[in-house]
Formats: sequence, structure tokens, C-alpha cells
Amino acid sequence: MTSRLLQVVVDCRDPHRLAGFWAAVLEYRVIEDKGDQVEIASWEPTVEAVRREPMPSTVMFIKVPEDKLTKNRLHLDVMPFDVTQDAEVERLIGLGARRVDIGQGEQSWVVMADPEGNEFCVLRSIAP
Repeated sequence: MTSRLLQVVVDCRDPHRLAGFWAAVLEYRVIEDKGDQVEIASWEPTVEAVRREPMPSTVMFIKVPEDKLTKNRLHLDVMPFDVTQDAEVERLIGLGARRVDIGQGEQSWVVMADPEGNEFCVLRSIAP
């Protein structure tokens, strides 16, 4: 028997705002909203589906009272597949992200922060 990665959990001050941001970034949708917990996914989960075959992980945003204070110990990487990296960075800025410098120097990826300051990377595009 093995385990499956069910979800990535993000502590945040405003679960609805952050879930909305990441749903727009990833083209996911809200699959559960419990007020202080909002979960997004690319698919509609059912117990039967999860038991039958591995499903893509979900992302859960949980309200916490404290602000983010230091660099993430874990971060997400996103890869544009139908636009250039530059175009995707501009789209994400329009959604509320910003470029950040965490000492990465010149790299092929772009380090950004979501509306609550959680760092993530935009990798090189696979667009033709």
C-alpha cells in the first residue's frame, strides 16, 4: 500500500482571496468552501474516483491569524504551456502577483510572490 499526495495546504490570512488568485493562475475551480478553508482543484473529487485511481492534488487555503514573516520552506513552480514565460509573468502580475528577489541571481525561472507574499517560480515555457 502506498500513500497519495492529496493536497497542498497553504496557511493564509484571506483564504478566499488567495484561492481566487491561485484558481485563476492554474485554471482550477473552488471545490469546497468552509469559510476559513477553501479548496481548489482541476477536477471534481468523489470518494469513488479517489479510491479508483490517483487524481491530481488539490490546494487548500486555511485561515491563520499571523502574517507570513520569512521565506517559504516549500514553494510551487508553475510552467506556462501555451504562452511565453514573459507573457505569463505579466498575466500573473495582473492577477496580483509581484516579482521578488530572494537572492536567486540570474536564472531561467522568475521568482514571484502571490498576494500574501508566498514565493513561487514561473519556469520556462513549453509553448511551441
